[in-house]
Amino acid sequence: MEKKLQQLATRLDGQLFFDKLWRSIYATDASVYRELPLAVCYPKNEKDIKELILFAKENKTSLIPRTAGTSLAGQCVGTGIVVDVSKNFTKILSLDTENKTVTLQPGVIRDDLNRMLKEYGLFFGPNTSTSNRCMVGGMVGNNSSGTTSIKYGTTREKTVALKTILSDGSEAEFKAIPKEEFQEKLKFDNLEGDIYRNISEILSSEENKAEIIKEFPPKELHRRNTGYAIDELIYSDAFSEDSNEPLNICHLLAGSEGTLAFTTELTLQLDDLQPPEAAMIASHYRSIEGCLQDVASTMEHSLFTCEMMDKTILDCTKQNIKYRENRFFIQDDPEAILMLEVRANTADELQEKTKALLNTLEENGISYANPILYGEQINMASELRKAGLGLLANIVGDKKAVACIEDTAVALPVLADYIKEFSQIMKSYEQNAVYYAHAGAGELHLRPILDLKKTEDVKLFRKITTDVAKLVKKYNGSMSGEHGDGRVRAEFVEMMVGSKNYALLKQVKAAFDPENIFNPGKIIDAPAMDTSLRYQPDRKEPQIKTLMNFDESKGILRLAEQCNGSGDCRKSAESGGTMCPSYRATKDEKDTTRARANTLREFLTNSDKENKFSHKEIKEAFDLCISCKGCKSECPSSVDVAALKAEFQYQYQKENGFSNRSKAFANNGKMNKMASKVSGVANFMFSNSVTSGIAKKVMGVAPQRTLPKLAKMTLKSYFEKNKDRLKPQNPIKSVYFFNDEFTNFLDAEIGFDALELLSKLNYKVIFTDHEESGRAHISKGFLEEAKEMANKNVSIFSNLVSEDQPLLGLEPSAILTFRDEYLRLADDQEKATALSKNCFIIEEFLKKEIALGNIKKEHFTSEEKNIKVHGHCHQKALSNTAVTFDVLNFPENYKVTIIPSGCCGMAGSFGYEKEHYEVSMAVGEQTLFPAVRKASEETIISANGTSCRHQIYDGTKRNAQHPVSILLNALKA
Repeated sequence: MEKKLQQLATRLDGQLFFDKLWRSIYATDASVYRELPLAVCYPKNEKDIKELILFAKENKTSLIPRTAGTSLAGQCVGTGIVVDVSKNFTKILSLDTENKTVTLQPGVIRDDLNRMLKEYGLFFGPNTSTSNRCMVGGMVGNNSSGTTSIKYGTTREKTVALKTILSDGSEAEFKAIPKEEFQEKLKFDNLEGDIYRNISEILSSEENKAEIIKEFPPKELHRRNTGYAIDELIYSDAFSEDSNEPLNICHLLAGSEGTLAFTTELTLQLDDLQPPEAAMIASHYRSIEGCLQDVASTMEHSLFTCEMMDKTILDCTKQNIKYRENRFFIQDDPEAILMLEVRANTADELQEKTKALLNTLEENGISYANPILYGEQINMASELRKAGLGLLANIVGDKKAVACIEDTAVALPVLADYIKEFSQIMKSYEQNAVYYAHAGAGELHLRPILDLKKTEDVKLFRKITTDVAKLVKKYNGSMSGEHGDGRVRAEFVEMMVGSKNYALLKQVKAAFDPENIFNPGKIIDAPAMDTSLRYQPDRKEPQIKTLMNFDESKGILRLAEQCNGSGDCRKSAESGGTMCPSYRATKDEKDTTRARANTLREFLTNSDKENKFSHKEIKEAFDLCISCKGCKSECPSSVDVAALKAEFQYQYQKENGFSNRSKAFANNGKMNKMASKVSGVANFMFSNSVTSGIAKKVMGVAPQRTLPKLAKMTLKSYFEKNKDRLKPQNPIKSVYFFNDEFTNFLDAEIGFDALELLSKLNYKVIFTDHEESGRAHISKGFLEEAKEMANKNVSIFSNLVSEDQPLLGLEPSAILTFRDEYLRLADDQEKATALSKNCFIIEEFLKKEIALGNIKKEHFTSEEKNIKVHGHCHQKALSNTAVTFDVLNFPENYKVTIIPSGCCGMAGSFGYEKEHYEVSMAVGEQTLFPAVRKASEETIISANGTSCRHQIYDGTKRNAQHPVSILLNALKA
């Protein structure tokens, strides 16, 4: 087969991968399943897809269509060829503002589409929790709904036309057709004609129609994704005398999970933008039952959102760095919160609607608190709810909230009764289930907490799903409200729709795909729901020894396992945030946070090597990880890939050796210390084109890069020379200064500015001998050396630093090691933890002192300045850029804006390395470089990271200043 795949690759314009790494990466999606595919393809065009179809037919294999791979029911796993259209099928083809439709390719991200549509006053309504990375092709495949379905409907209702490639390689476009055209289609002598004849045969039978109406969920339940939507087609004019609605096979293809045809182009119906004025009441409840009792009456207020979060979700948010601040509106310790959004065109109308809703809640008397949120507060609360899926993976250990019954939907009048019986089922299994999501649509994401590494819990997995399926059928609901049947629920489709209707569904599949090449095993003829699971039940748990401490996740393997595949790392640069810079540059799944975690999990679990880290596949997966730490705060599952990479590099290189370049970069502090004694000579060598060119070639540095120059005087020497002058007479307080290796030897002038600024603001600065931060060693996997530095620094500073006498640093990547890696490296964890609470980047300290009134506006100029700020990645992950914004904004006429950039792309040595140069610059071009170029010459560019300043210069030829230099210049004489 490998030879055949090699031949196939030569016939494709796109890329085909069939090595172990790529197959491992695509073996999972966001579900509990794992199946190694035969290969992975990034098709370039329709010709490639036709080649893949021909190959699948000839070789008795299958094709698994995939976009973002966020499927919760196992739709994107299989043993055939995964066909990922997310990289190349990403064009918005046309917009018809008159008819409010858009035509596009399946790999367009939902939020990116809506950003484009906003200027036309339009948007695509269905809004999933994954909207910043999910793609419209996947939304149609799953018939996605999301928070807005109660107002704007489901994706099926918005699908106007689909261009597809059928299972014989022919092209067919499906759209609404009148009866006359339908009759003509029946005469086609091709596969498309076979499809229409099959549909006609099924739905022309009154007996079949009666059986469908009897067994399928009622039409009034708009969230219903059970099986193929043949129930939708019977209400068209082709099969109903009373109907004026034309037949549209798109309604059948929507929700078909890529099992019937391969979609290459979509036309979607759009809506006018939502009314601009919005308010959200976050009703707090002491019980789930009480919360659900309020749903029906509040829904009478024409809500735009009616979402629920339970205590399990809320408790997960307490520990997450990113979402902790989003909890601002939560009062006491609610068992559940109902998020009720109303909208209006005017403020007065909004006030009226909000008051009416509040009155209903108060009359019901069930909620105990009803805070009202506006503007950005609504977004923060909504993000808290949307993060629910990923946050559930934060449960430490092997027990997880498992997606199996989390998608059931019933009619609103019976929702409370259904949940009551559901809770009884859960109690019978000693389960405290998780309840969250779309209460207003009759759908709650209900999840049992199970350990699928244990046979007894795998049995529970089946038992609970079976019992709930029976309960859903009793209440005439849908086993899937929006996430589809896939692998996990397909086994129960026959129970849900009846044997006669199930036979009809099989007939539909056979008509579209007689050789079963499109995503087999989903919806129809699925394997047992408790097979091909991600973990082997009752396996012997691999024992992985690490140098770094991963106790908080019960070991490095479990930290990797926290990635549940929700794919937050695939969001575009336009969506903001930092994660994941290299994926944004390459658009290869291999370069996502998810892929790196999954690769490490795969090999640590299945390797038979003594050193399970010693695999070139892991090295390849981590190669473009720039350790920005975006995942530490932005990944809802808190999968700290920077820590995983550091440990991997150490373990891998311990066996396979450290390169000379890695040794040089790791030890640049020592090298700079020696070179600083002859800084003039060294700088000539670094700047001269001949000698610098030789140095770059020897070191494997990109020839396009400028090399940093050594300072003429080190910061330590400057302090020793000026310490008496720098002592204030009556200091407000004393601070220790962390003289990091980058500032001391390279950016010493910024250090001079910091000392002058602190002194003039009346702070006594204390220097003490200490070790390097270890940042460079950590980044290159020299963990034994980094550990030694961490232990020494903890020992030195833990007896000196306190809340009243903190440790300040200029370079975020250096000082923040005290708050991050030292907690994994230091032997004395108690001292390291205590010390970490009193270590700050200098802007954090200055902001605190401003708040205390120790720094006053009259200290600074009233001159007008415009400043644009790029924040350091580690600051974004472990602190926030708001502190830099606030201190630079403190002079009364300084106007500061934060550039909404992710990582700059330099990331220490990464951007210098010749093989990484192009990716490094591509990362910079995403947001940062364009924003800097757009800024006027008078605008000050600020960046507090040494790598960031170098990258900005190399990419734009603009010199960026550290905030302390800007503030020093702003001081009055």
